Amino acid sequence: MTGSETADRFAAARQIADAVLFEGYVLYPYRASAAKNRLRWQFGVLVPPAFGASASEHSHQRTECLMEPRRGATLTVQLRFLHVQKRTVQRILADRGFEAVEELALSDRVLVPWDEGVEESVELGVTVSELAGDGVVLPFDLPAREVQEIVHEGGRPIGRLVRRRERLDGVLRLTAQEVPGPCAALRLSAVVENSSGWAQPEGGDRDLALRRSLVSAHLLLGLSAGSFVSMTDPPQWAAPAVAQCRNEHTWPVLAGESGGSDVVLSSPIILADHPEVAPESPGALYDATEIDEILALRTAALTEQEKREARGTDERAGAVIDLADSLPPEVWERLHGAVRALREVTGPEPPVTDGFPGTAPDTPWWDPGADRSVDPASDRVLVDGTPIGAGSRVLLKPGRRRTDAQDLFLHGRTALVEAVLRDVDGTVHLAVTIDGDPGADLWRAQGRFRYFQPDEVTPLERR
Repeated sequence: MTGSETADRFAAARQIADAVLFEGYVLYPYRASAAKNRLRWQFGVLVPPAFGASASEHSHQRTECLMEPRRGATLTVQLRFLHVQKRTVQRILADRGFEAVEELALSDRVLVPWDEGVEESVELGVTVSELAGDGVVLPFDLPAREVQEIVHEGGRPIGRLVRRRERLDGVLRLTAQEVPGPCAALRLSAVVENSSGWAQPEGGDRDLALRRSLVSAHLLLGLSAGSFVSMTDPPQWAAPAVAQCRNEHTWPVLAGESGGSDVVLSSPIILADHPEVAPESPGALYDATEIDEILALRTAALTEQEKREARGTDERAGAVIDLADSLPPEVWERLHGAVRALREVTGPEPPVTDGFPGTAPDTPWWDPGADRSVDPASDRVLVDGTPIGAGSRVLLKPGRRRTDAQDLFLHGRTALVEAVLRDVDGTVHLAVTIDGDPGADLWRAQGRFRYFQPDEVTPLERR
């Protein structure tokens, strides 16, 4: 497979992969002096084994998933991560020597010491047949490197930036085994290891270990012919084999173009199948847990001195400042609200009232007691032929909605149905409390529940 074919195969997934790569890279207010920018690199960090053993951090990640390759299929693997690069700031002395300083003020920015992240990738293309038996092992190393950049102000040199990267060593291991069953499926195993022999000094120093770590490590996997099986919502025949897959410190999801199944993104951040970046998002803000509109507004409202400090912290932080300062009105309007889906409504329009059918015209639609035709405490809904309602016990099996990745943690848990609710579109929701949750009584008293749709539960008490 050529490089261009690889790039095309991963094009749709790369935008999400980039968001994973730089999640939390530099946070608002985008200055090195900000407290939350002093403890960085929280996702997908593979530290040297000696440091991980003493600091309870991981030196490897394992991805396992099912694939159905066609004859002669090729597997393309791209390991992506950040290589931490320590940047020091120095000013020129009168004797033309250099001295390390905490900051170097320029007209448009204030340069400070900072750990930058350099994008790295390791790529491998193999035929699926080569993965049988012991599979394929690819050791890789990135040598130590130092570069210097002279800083000018007013046409004369006033200092320099010294960037230093430490040596990185790693191993990528790929194997595939046949899965018993009606389909010609294979269990693919992809293990990424930090194989550095570096030993930390007495007491350990995470900053030193990070410079020899694979940061935000994740995998892109692509089949030239065939498909991968969803690990979140597998077909019935594949469910037992999926349950036996071991995924450690990462989670694989389908990420093919237009809902395809020929590409998988294995990420240290739990995602749903076919994740997408919001189309109205103006650009990288490095904090996917924030609302773009609020973050952009806050950034645009920074003082000029704060913006100078952010620009001197990191080039990517400077790009965020420039982005927030340059957004046109139509982009702000787009950020203010977005409609994710519309459905066509056909048939005669119902009469206009303030409430539901059968209620007084002056009853507001949002009043919980407005619709007398429903009663959350007594209503029932059929699930696999069994009526389910308040007091029923169910087994949770989230996955079909693909809306909240956190629901995956509740897969296989049992729960008590507290109410059957219907929204304004008529969709049924089951309000539940989780068995064994010590806070269940408190949530119940406050009317706070977990919500699942009927196709996400299995009745535990059959008719």
